[in-house]
Amino acid sequence: MTLSDQLSKLAARTKALEDRATAARQELRADLQHDVDAARAASDANAVALGKSFDAAEADVSAWWTDMGRSWDEHIARVRERVETKKEQHDLQAAQRDADDATAYASYLIDYTYAAVEEADYAVLDATLAQAAADELAAQQAS
Repeated sequence: MTLSDQLSKLAARTKALEDRATAARQELRADLQHDVDAARAASDANAVALGKSFDAAEADVSAWWTDMGRSWDEHIARVRERVETKKEQHDLQAAQRDADDATAYASYLIDYTYAAVEEADYAVLDATLAQAAADELAAQQAS
């Protein structure tokens, strides 16, 4: 998949997320719980697929990727454990705190994702520049 294809896929997924968030505010609680469960399953499946798609032999970032993946997995496990524990509480104040925490976590992830997109912007441009330099050297050697 080309970088352009990946960026298009990211843009489409971000738009779908925006549409889903708008629709979620209008859904019944049972329907929303179903969507939450489905989103979690999709997130888990994507994490597994992402881990399998990375070929450490093709890049020098394998140690970084391993650390990043482990850190992300640990973070997700901690957050999900906390969320599951909090679901057991039933009073209004606890429910409001849960809602506030969930909103804050979603906001954090949006900010984190934005930062990742900014880093991806740099990485795409750097990769394009590196390819241009390689093409230029190849042309010089062919002459």
